[in-house]
Amino acid sequence: MIKIHPHALQRSRERGTTEEEINLVVQTGEAFSAKFNRTGFRLNISFNSIWNENFYQTKQIEAYAVKKNNEWLVITVIVKYF
Repeated sequence: MIKIHPHALQRSRERGTTEEEINLVVQTGEAFSAKFNRTGFRLNISFNSIWNENFYQTKQIEAYAVKKNNEWLVITVIVKYF
């Protein structure tokens, strides 16, 4: 099961991603070790759209999470466009 901290969800919307995309990143993205005993998940998604008045083909989403009681708790989300 995947839970998203309310602050992370709010920031993710400001950064241009959705709860569904975050779940997809954690379920299918590349996992990597991160600072403070966290796990990062990364996934590139075809975007082909405009963000902040610029056109981008790809959106890369990184979700940082901790495992707690057999559940992932996403605590922050970073979105990059290229």
